[in-house]
Amino acid sequence: MLTLLAAGLTTATIGARLGLAAKTVTNHASAVFAKLQVAGRAEAVERARRAGLGPGRS
Repeated sequence: MLTLLAAGLTTATIGARLGLAAKTVTNHASAVFAKLQVAGRAEAVERARRAGLGPGRS
């Protein structure tokens, strides 16, 4: 999930790739944000990129 978020995919696109409803993707994303203790997608993506996930890897 975090890798797909870090790739900049929309909720609908993530759902289509994983075979999930958009609401389920939103719920899972919220759980990821809570576990990472971040406020939302942008902060989670930044943290993922620093960890080497998604585009923009160093």
